[in-house]
Amino acid sequence: MERRVEALLFAAAGPLSAAEIARRLPEGTDVGAAISGLRKRYEGRGVELECVADRWRFRTAPDLAFLMTEEREEPRRLSKAALETLAIIAYHQPVTRAEIESVRGVSISRGTLDLLLEMGFVRLRGRRRTPGRPVTYATADRFLEHFGLASLYDLPGAAEMKAAGLLDLSLPTGFEVPDPSRGSDADEEDPIEDGDQPEFAQDFVGD
Repeated sequence: MERRVEALLFAAAGPLSAAEIARRLPEGTDVGAAISGLRKRYEGRGVELECVADRWRFRTAPDLAFLMTEEREEPRRLSKAALETLAIIAYHQPVTRAEIESVRGVSISRGTLDLLLEMGFVRLRGRRRTPGRPVTYATADRFLEHFGLASLYDLPGAAEMKAAGLLDLSLPTGFEVPDPSRGSDADEEDPIEDGDQPEFAQDFVGD
């Protein structure tokens, strides 16, 4: 009879009471004895029989619960503003904050570039050789890895940007798709060297 009780408990969608088990067995079956026998048989095994709110069920032994735990990294979703900013940096790099705002037509909130830097999609590239020496931004290797690109030459065209996840909604006003490999600006900026840790706030004067 223990085998029948065992089968019922394994197949049940949830815990079963002794009365519910009895209704599925021949009249006069000693359900209590069957349950007692099963508890002894499963004691110390990977699966044990336990009572919850006067109902019986099989569960993983408490000391093995860690095996059932799955750690999963939840991806962080980028806002429309962050996606647009990332796309502008990708296609116009090296680019300053003022140039990003010029393309988007609106100012950038302080947290947008902070987030892109924190997620490793964007890096500080250098300082433009212009008054104020503004910081320039470029994409990092993490950007290529995330979007499955071998190099910047593989960036999609404007019509393909939505499908690639670079833009969530419509393109910003004035957005163009220049050659991402252009390097003319490289001669117009100084690299950020060790010890030169620009304060993020300094690049956002006037926010």
